[in-house]
Amino acid sequence: MKVVAFSGSARKDGNTAILVTTLLKELKKEKIETELIQLAGKKIRGCTACGKCFANRDRKCVIGNDIVNECIEKMLDADGIILASPTYFADVSTEMKALIDRAGFVAKANDDMFRRKVGAAVVAVRRGGAIHAFDTMNHFFFISQMVVPGSSYWNVGIGLDPGDVKSDEEGLLTMKTLGANMAWVLKKLNK
Repeated sequence: MKVVAFSGSARKDGNTAILVTTLLKELKKEKIETELIQLAGKKIRGCTACGKCFANRDRKCVIGNDIVNECIEKMLDADGIILASPTYFADVSTEMKALIDRAGFVAKANDDMFRRKVGAAVVAVRRGGAIHAFDTMNHFFFISQMVVPGSSYWNVGIGLDPGDVKSDEEGLLTMKTLGANMAWVLKKLNK
């Protein structure tokens, strides 16, 4: 089994990546292969609503000069998908939103190709807006007919400066619990 995680932070190895890495460690303990892709510094543009994915039905976005098609391939090859984002103005980063919109449309255009994969959202936040960002990423999972495990609280870690989330004990525990629950669901679905 494999889980691929996408960190939508503009900061490589920042709080968002720290939270995801904590979750991935739990999956690795259960012998689940993991991969973290950080969108920081990568070229990625938003959906143009061209509708070509519905015409072509080739499991790709027609915009081929950025990282999105590579991300879609990794999602297809994985049993589980983690979307993680910092909270910018009470929502996900523009990079994460672009990935959600384009991968989501391609999935819909191709018979809900992420259906029944396991998905989890993770949010890094300084203060407020995390639940809206969490909701945005969960919309991707639910619209894609994916299975979403819960945790002991919302999948949120609090911190401003890089590394601050390491002091959020409850946030880190939430990530560990989410990782354990995600592993359990993956194993049940892949019997």
